[in-house]
Amino acid sequence: MTFRSLLVKTAAALLALTTAAAAQQYPTKPIRLIIPFPPGGSNDVVGRLIAQQLTERLGRQIIVDNRAGAGGVIGTELASQAPKDGYTLAIISIAHAVNPWLYDLKGRYDPIKSFTPIAALASGPNVLVVNPSYQAKNVKELIELAKKSPGKVGWASAGVGSFQHLGGALFEVQTGVKFLHVPFKGGGPAMIDVVAGHNPVMFSSLVQTTPQIQSGKLRPLGVGGTKPSPILPGVPTIAEAGVPGYEATNWWGIVAPAGVPQAVVDRLRKEIAAVQTAKPVLEAFAKEGADVLQMSQAEFAAFMASEMAKWEKVVKASGMKAE
Repeated sequence: MTFRSLLVKTAAALLALTTAAAAQQYPTKPIRLIIPFPPGGSNDVVGRLIAQQLTERLGRQIIVDNRAGAGGVIGTELASQAPKDGYTLAIISIAHAVNPWLYDLKGRYDPIKSFTPIAALASGPNVLVVNPSYQAKNVKELIELAKKSPGKVGWASAGVGSFQHLGGALFEVQTGVKFLHVPFKGGGPAMIDVVAGHNPVMFSSLVQTTPQIQSGKLRPLGVGGTKPSPILPGVPTIAEAGVPGYEATNWWGIVAPAGVPQAVVDRLRKEIAAVQTAKPVLEAFAKEGADVLQMSQAEFAAFMASEMAKWEKVVKASGMKAE
């Protein structure tokens, strides 16, 4: 062995020891959690809930950083370029599986290879809501009104390729109606628009919309899950209400840049699992119509890949394009 090769091996060993030691002490400073959508949407609701509980579990502040734009691409790209030390995490959702088919991500990030899957968090259906002043009182009436005025009934969404867009596009495909799609830069702004009555219809995440429904600011017509939600008694599924086979469910998870030390991943997974079973989180999810989603790290990686394959077909079949 040459002196140079010995130096290289020694340096590599020292680096490994230093990395292992740092991972064992993790975290020693605040952690940034990037949410690639603006405040008020389902990603933000879930992300802030988890951030609050993780702060208590880890003893270090989880700082929420909303970086909206391009359907989540801007914030996700930022997360992919962060140091590989576990101090930058990101919330992802169904949009992560859809964006590769809507945007040119070449040179920006790879949705699988650029990230370390940390943990799945939760899942929840969408809910079809309208402004209370709108004349549709049920799903069948909405379909009739939309067919009478094709392309004129405003449908607000969190942006092209968002869960809200996918839910509405699926509804159009299965019913033959044509709404006027009005995309916003996030679920929060879209919901504000519908509450204000500018556009009457929204296919929103139940997690985001429950408080607005319970306060009477939005009227629910149907839930996108396979069964009615216990938090909305008397509200049928969209499938039961007139669109057989309709189902739209979102999911949320946490990732880190590729290459984060496994010891850091293991610590995060341990604390996230504890957070998911904590009473405040279970109560919050139940109150807002979401269910805890737990998978192994390998299962979460496989799940993301399967979601990409699933939504590639939907995007291409619907002709959905980024604007």
